[in-house]
Amino acid sequence: MPAVRVGLLGGTFDPPHLGHLLAATEVREALGLDAVRLVVANDPWQKSAERRVTPAGTRLRLCAAATAADPLLVVDDVEVRLGGVTWTARTLDHLHREHPEVEFVVVLGADAASRVPTWRDGGACLRRVPVAVVDRPGAGETDLPGLLGHATRVPVTQVDVSSTEVRRRAAEGRSIAYLVPDAVRSIVERERLYRRRS
Repeated sequence: MPAVRVGLLGGTFDPPHLGHLLAATEVREALGLDAVRLVVANDPWQKSAERRVTPAGTRLRLCAAATAADPLLVVDDVEVRLGGVTWTARTLDHLHREHPEVEFVVVLGADAASRVPTWRDGGACLRRVPVAVVDRPGAGETDLPGLLGHATRVPVTQVDVSSTEVRRRAAEGRSIAYLVPDAVRSIVERERLYRRRS
């Protein structure tokens, strides 16, 4: 019986947008993966040091709403369950113990891949797993750190949308339609997420 192969697309997902979902879907198709898990960071320390990050429980709900219509995109709360600061080596160790029958493929955006040397273990954990790198709009083809020499580059449809832009538009009271799934937009608007405090 062939091994189950699952992609792990980690991130803050604050909020999840159409670019995340499209990249996850195209990587799954390109690599023949059985599913892709959106792994929601509990405390993304490289971002939380710079700005206020929406609580993990809210980001999990947004991801669940974003993926509800696609059974091959799954939200994974492993990093929230583990608690504390999020770091990939701990996540991979835990998932390998929890699901020894699964071959996990780490999916990184080119921007995240360029920061691998700054990770807690310097990215050494990526030597043990297949890695897929997707480029972000406007990033060009970035050089990969040495640890990612075995990574597979996966070309994906370029959608120029970012969580930063979605948050900015929401803060200004502007529409985020067509940037995020409708279910995510509904939650953001109903709960007035990202709105500036007056």
